[in-house]
Amino acid sequence: MTDPVIEGIELELLLQALQQRYGYDFRQYARASLLRRLRALAESSGKLRLSELIPLVLHEPAFLDQLINGISVSVTEPFRDPRTLRAIMDKAVPWLGSHPFLKIWIAGCSTGEEIYSLAILLEEAGLLARTQIYATDINTESMRKAKTGVYNLEAVKNAEDNYRLAGGRKQLSDYYVAQYRRAKFAARLFERVVVSQHNLATDAVFGAMQLILCRNVLIYFNRELQERAVDLFAESLVHRGYLALGLRESLRTLPTGLRFEEVDGASKLFRLR
Repeated sequence: MTDPVIEGIELELLLQALQQRYGYDFRQYARASLLRRLRALAESSGKLRLSELIPLVLHEPAFLDQLINGISVSVTEPFRDPRTLRAIMDKAVPWLGSHPFLKIWIAGCSTGEEIYSLAILLEEAGLLARTQIYATDINTESMRKAKTGVYNLEAVKNAEDNYRLAGGRKQLSDYYVAQYRRAKFAARLFERVVVSQHNLATDAVFGAMQLILCRNVLIYFNRELQERAVDLFAESLVHRGYLALGLRESLRTLPTGLRFEEVDGASKLFRLR
């Protein structure tokens, strides 16, 4: 069994190598989750110790994507946490609709189910045609899948109830075609979307947004990085812009959270003061 003290040293050296070699800084991510995923990556790479990944980081550029994708978490589904989406539709959309052009940032877009879920609701609200959605993540494999719009058919079918709970007005099947146990969402839903890589730990403001969604991402950060991310969101929003977080996330204990007021506590919808 690996000595936890030695493993901790190996982890620090690995993260330092990654930061100095490529500029990716994961040193403030929640340690338990980070260790678990790096152990799995080491095992899948045929390595016994975390320190054995360091030469790959330093000398094998092709290993970078594998490492980043192994560290980042991609767990989502269509219309996940529908009450947050419903709160956005009921409480934010009237204000959003007063703008001639909308900019929305989905930070941590994962494999893209949230992109299509939001696009469907915006289309039904008559706003999609004048909305630009910026979808970002650090996981290149997740972003690649997001661009395809193709998902497991059963998972999409199972989202019908959540679509209704989120305020959907039609049938979810109106928005995709099914073939060979796969569902492909309509291309028009993606026409107003730009997908790009962005690291909340190191990258700068992603500016002048009316709405930011960052759901179930902050739970993987330690307190310092949570504060950095929330401050980044505040600087990226226009005056009185909205921020939606995951249901297990909160701003109450963060000093930077004072920059926001609570719009709907149960659905974790906030507004910049």
